[in-house]
Amino acid sequence: MRRAVEFVAPAFLMVEGDPTLLRVALENLLGNAWKFSSKAAAPKVELDVELPEQGTPIYYVRDNGAGFDASGAAKLFTVFQRFHQQNEFPGTGVGLASVQRIIRKHDGKIWAKSEPGRGATFYFTLSGASGETS
Repeated sequence: MRRAVEFVAPAFLMVEGDPTLLRVALENLLGNAWKFSSKAAAPKVELDVELPEQGTPIYYVRDNGAGFDASGAAKLFTVFQRFHQQNEFPGTGVGLASVQRIIRKHDGKIWAKSEPGRGATFYFTLSGASGETS
């Protein structure tokens, strides 16, 4: 499906980890952001990192799409758990469960914040990540 989406990301983002698994995780997160922003008037997807003064870099994927009720966000990472109907947004319900396993394999954490109709942001950390950008 061809459509215009504003995509914002640093030119360079370095992390340490299994490149194949991390590619799968990012493909899932970015694919979801693409999918769930499909009905937004001016779709936007963002990939970036927050660098706290002390502590681990926090990477995130944000969209301005459908969003969801964040009170059930922990369920998102359960296989076959969906917040939207199949006919509204197609999918298998295994992507975020896979992402969580990949992040955990890298000694990281993943969580989400969202509001219905206001998009979603998925945050994650990775052990040993430098958060270098340019």
